[in-house]
Amino acid sequence: MLDNDSDSPSQGEVVSGAQQPPDTTMAMVIYALYLASFILGFTSLIGVVIAYVYKGKGPEWLDEHYRYQIRTFWMGLAYGILFSLLTFVLIGFPLLLALAVWLIIRCVKGFKGLQEKRAPSNIDSWLF
Repeated sequence: MLDNDSDSPSQGEVVSGAQQPPDTTMAMVIYALYLASFILGFTSLIGVVIAYVYKGKGPEWLDEHYRYQIRTFWMGLAYGILFSLLTFVLIGFPLLLALAVWLIIRCVKGFKGLQEKRAPSNIDSWLF
């Protein structure tokens, strides 16, 4: 009689000692979509939807990237609305330029963290 042990691999199953590294492709795509929003405008909305979909489906450090991306979108939107209103008193123009620099810095930090397989620093910060 054959003993079907649940710990042994079934026919056709491959046993691997090495664990697959997490796929960071979607997180990189989201950062790229945020940067593309300078040209197309609407791509950051696509990026935040993707971040919400993928949040909670990877290791903790990768989930922190999705959280960072979601916060970047909502803070950028809040800053953008406020600074756009301030353009009526002319202070909004340099603030919108600062907002663009802020977004670029957050995306570059995110890309760097993904390459190093670590969570971005200062996730809860409103600055960088």
